[in-house]
Amino acid sequence: MRSKILTAGLVLALTAALGGVASADARPGGRPKLTDPHPCPGQPGFTCSTLTVPLDHTGRLPGTLDLAVATADNADAPKGVLLFLTGGPGQGGVGAIKRIAKQRLPEVSKDYRFVMLDQRGTGPSGALKCPGLQEQMGSSDIATPTADAVRECARILGPTAPLYSTDQTVADFDQLRRALDVPKLVVDGVSYGSFTAARYALAHPANVSKVVLDSVLPHHATASASLYLTGLTAEARVLRAACAVAPACGYDPADDLAWVVRHRGTADGVRIFDLIVTYEFVDPTYRNAEAGDLIGALHEARGGASAHLDGLLEAYKSGGDDPASFSSGLHAATLCADQRFPWGSAATPEPLRQPLLSLAARTLPPSATWPYTTEVATRQGFIQSCLPWPAERPGSNPAGKLPNIPVLLLNGDRDLSTPLEWAKEEATQAPSGRLVIVPGESHSIQNRERGHAGRDAVINFLR
Repeated sequence: MRSKILTAGLVLALTAALGGVASADARPGGRPKLTDPHPCPGQPGFTCSTLTVPLDHTGRLPGTLDLAVATADNADAPKGVLLFLTGGPGQGGVGAIKRIAKQRLPEVSKDYRFVMLDQRGTGPSGALKCPGLQEQMGSSDIATPTADAVRECARILGPTAPLYSTDQTVADFDQLRRALDVPKLVVDGVSYGSFTAARYALAHPANVSKVVLDSVLPHHATASASLYLTGLTAEARVLRAACAVAPACGYDPADDLAWVVRHRGTADGVRIFDLIVTYEFVDPTYRNAEAGDLIGALHEARGGASAHLDGLLEAYKSGGDDPASFSSGLHAATLCADQRFPWGSAATPEPLRQPLLSLAARTLPPSATWPYTTEVATRQGFIQSCLPWPAERPGSNPAGKLPNIPVLLLNGDRDLSTPLEWAKEEATQAPSGRLVIVPGESHSIQNRERGHAGRDAVINFLR
């Protein structure tokens, strides 16, 4: 259920009043409950229900949201409840529970009761809908939206936009734990889900027994992350490693990429960056001819034959995804509240942002973005989605270490959406953490790993 949108003129006054998020029941005087239980359509063995949560966990703005929840029917599972969190931000979870629990992690589902939810602003019944952003970005982080599309989305959400921050989502998770009537959860998050899993552990350490962070996004946001500097520079390492696999390419794909980006200009540079990150979901070897042989296409383009690369750019272009499967509006609202940028946070007035971004860009050495350019870093979607977003009170940004509870960090060494370097960074913040690197795999090990080494690490950790 979407709340009534208030007039956009109230946004600054409202968001200035928003403070830290505290737990609050959507039902006054009682524990949260899961209502309207019924079999999940097409997913036997799972029950779908509704969790009603406060629109604003601070209690300053009235209203509620109905979140779809799916629970496995083995309520007496010997090891308790495992809350599996999807990514984006923008993806729902309910429709994936059978695939995750029964097809990808059947060994874990014997011991744990799997629970998934459509996080606020996602899923068939709750997705935020911003037509312009959806058409231009779809499920991409990197595609560059127009300022008009961003401002249209901000107008649609109005003063509710800050209520889709991770702070609010984390508070929803604890409402769900209470509705399930369990003292502790195992929390397992993939991609952005790793961010929310870590943030839940930080906010409610006594309510978490173990944490799995798969395809890791560090829980402390930095301006470097919003510029995607680690992802830009990691492409040289990943493409070179892919090219070294027998039969070796015999040339340097990172040099090819750098040459092509500089000869085709910034707009195409962003498109190529988006292509390569999208392509990893199809072909983590980056050389499979059936998927399009990305490395070969870059090499041909450097040699003057661009048709192959142009075909891939068209075949893998972003935009137009169904908001029920991925809400670009939720994606923007969450990232703009949560992230930190070269201009500071979401509270920085809009007129100051471009000058501060330009100043930061002038200080970046070429090595900070190679094989790309500074212009690509500042024109990609993380920056351009939030540059024109209205000023609002930012979400929190805790910098401390994770609680001293068992944490498994899992990352493919070919991952470019959440590069391995991020997982190594987060591992230093986990006192009881263990990092498992899965060779030859890309993003989302538990969802998409071709082998079983990463999933075996999860199974052993949860045993």
